[in-house]
Amino acid sequence: MNNQRLRIISVILSVIGLIDSIYLSWEKIFHINIFCGGSGDCQTVAKSPYSEIAGIPIAFLGVGVYLVILALLYLEGRGTFWRQNSPLIIFGITLAGTIYSIYLTYLEIAVIYAICPYCVISAVVMTLLFIVAIIRLIRDSSETTT
Repeated sequence: MNNQRLRIISVILSVIGLIDSIYLSWEKIFHINIFCGGSGDCQTVAKSPYSEIAGIPIAFLGVGVYLVILALLYLEGRGTFWRQNSPLIIFGITLAGTIYSIYLTYLEIAVIYAICPYCVISAVVMTLLFIVAIIRLIRDSSETTT
């Protein structure tokens, strides 16, 4: 799979994560109950003290992170600096995002005792973005050395 395809996969995953985060942000802004597919666990997670950091909903942070990743993917085609550095920056962002998602999933399972499917979607998307970022870095380094 070439780098262009990996970028497209990253864009698609980021858009999925962005839509997911926007939906959860909508719930926070308008204080509505989100559709949870028959499970009441979404509200339990959304109303837990772990759904915010310093008063900022995690969903808002998700929107910001996915927008930054999309911007970096766009900028890769806009000059040598971005082409060389965006993959590494995206790797760092998705590494941090994956670690944080693992922590949040732990909280859902072991502390809150509730699973939010939208949180799971975001965690899976972030992990897949991290895997793609690793593949892209490996490919970039092998192309540089050959």
